[in-house]
Amino acid sequence: MEARTLELVFPNNTNHLGNLFGGALIAWMDKVGGFAAMRRAHSTVATVSMDHIEFKTPINEGDLVELVASVEQVGCTSLTVRVEASREDLMSGSRELCSVGYFTFVALDDDGRPKPVPES
Repeated sequence: MEARTLELVFPNNTNHLGNLFGGALIAWMDKVGGFAAMRRAHSTVATVSMDHIEFKTPINEGDLVELVASVEQVGCTSLTVRVEASREDLMSGSRELCSVGYFTFVALDDDGRPKPVPES
């Protein structure tokens, strides 16, 4: 199961160097990872952990960020999702992979307790 989203980097998303804050990128990655996990689990999910988030190259103000999340592993109640973030310079069209991270989510029932992830 996969999810994709696009974000544009505005000045309020950047540090004094004009680069996207790492925390903002992690929030975007967590959000799209949750979308992929919800699609697969057919339920609400909660983030359990973020693992090995690597920042390969800066993302600049004005860049378009494409985030792609794919479910890599499904356990009894949890899902591991790989999220990639790529930057695109809209003026030149150049693209590059900037960040990769792994997120673990747990499927929740209506009472907020872990519930089994259905087989696909």
